[in-house]
Amino acid sequence: MIRILLLLFLAGSLDAADKLNVLFVATDDCNNDLGTYGHPLVKTPNIDRLARSGIQFDQAYCSYPVCNPSRASLMTGLYPDQTGVRNNAIHFRDNIPNVKTLPQMFRDNGYFVARVGKIYHYGVPGQIGESGLDDPESWDETVNPRGRDKIEEAQIYSIDPVRHGLGGTLSWMAQDGTDEEQTDGIGASAAIKLLEDHKDEPFFLAMGFYRPHTPYVAPKKYFHQYPLNMVALPVEPLDDLVDIPPAGWVDRPFQLNLSETKKKEAIQAYYASISFMDAQLGRILDALDRLELTDKTVIVFWSDHGYHMGEHKLWQKTTLFENSARVPFFISLPKHRETAGLHTKSLAELVDVYPTLAELADIEAPKHLAGKSLVPILEDPTARVRETALTTYDTRDRVHQEKPLRPRTIGYTIRTERWRYTEWGANAEYGAELYDHWNDAKEYVNLALAPSEQATVARLKKLLKEHVALAKSPPRLPE
Repeated sequence: MIRILLLLFLAGSLDAADKLNVLFVATDDCNNDLGTYGHPLVKTPNIDRLARSGIQFDQAYCSYPVCNPSRASLMTGLYPDQTGVRNNAIHFRDNIPNVKTLPQMFRDNGYFVARVGKIYHYGVPGQIGESGLDDPESWDETVNPRGRDKIEEAQIYSIDPVRHGLGGTLSWMAQDGTDEEQTDGIGASAAIKLLEDHKDEPFFLAMGFYRPHTPYVAPKKYFHQYPLNMVALPVEPLDDLVDIPPAGWVDRPFQLNLSETKKKEAIQAYYASISFMDAQLGRILDALDRLELTDKTVIVFWSDHGYHMGEHKLWQKTTLFENSARVPFFISLPKHRETAGLHTKSLAELVDVYPTLAELADIEAPKHLAGKSLVPILEDPTARVRETALTTYDTRDRVHQEKPLRPRTIGYTIRTERWRYTEWGANAEYGAELYDHWNDAKEYVNLALAPSEQATVARLKKLLKEHVALAKSPPRLPE
């Protein structure tokens, strides 16, 4: 019955008044340390509010734990093996020039389509205020905000400013001034103005926040929410790294010998940046309510990948652990249907966003899409649309190659409801990993060689091979 009502609601005529709007919100380098995901300290009242109005995906995963490959994958509906984008330097159109992007699909169907901030890849903080690797074909209008955090960049503290810059390692600043002076505050104001100007026509508005990407910069009041004596460091087994294949562990030795105080300061700053970003989201959600747009707007919230904050002695991204592959992901539907406020354990990939929005907007999706529509899960959170979620990472394209003994190879990992299985190199020539999330949610014990789990390894190896074959299949693109 829910599905019938949903389809009837979404069908109707194609008049502008009947089209669902889309608010498409991206956050940068944000993990699942959020209030609605159960974090005991991080304050995210507006993300929590969004979760209450829609479906929260508890097991959603990126295609690649680096900004550009992940974003290119989501925006084209293709896997990184299909886009050919495996680092932050390649523009997807260099490899697949004729692909129709997600916003292009809406633009071709009568929507006003606009971008504010970072949706495609931008180097942070170097390209704040610029267009980065944007795709002009995707938008009617764009805004590149530039705020006090960029203007006062020279004042930002970094643990390693010479070799890796502010965007490549742990950097932070508690800043004076107001939210509206920051880049993301300016971006939120621009998004609100676009909502006001285009509220009477169907729109696809993409708001790309730069925070909490390093440098972690936010007004001081957000830092004050997280006193250092309340910030907890990960407590992990001393032998945690013993059973991890060399290919699976990131080589950033300059981040290993931080003092306990510096570690806590970095985490404090990261949490402050999340709460600051959350406040800007709240301003946009308030504008939707004020303009009476909430009940006719689909809201999608996602991060391009997860993030380590000391887990496995790692910081930042570029791993195939759960911390790096898992993302916060929400879809809020108009009129708060029966499923509003529910969580789902159903697996989802960011590559699924494109076909999902096509179905919700009653638009025929392009033939090339590799993902699966999540609409069945929006109707029934116990439904399943996929058995595995795939993430890949290529160590050959790492910027930091400071541990030459680390194999230069490609890793693929799949997540099932219970297991994570990872292979490094062809047929796991550089090692494999198996983690039982029902009993080891933090992935401390690698069971890939355990005699008792060889049947599980064989089954997951087959599923991984099948999913990788799909991810490598040539896309059906126009000539």
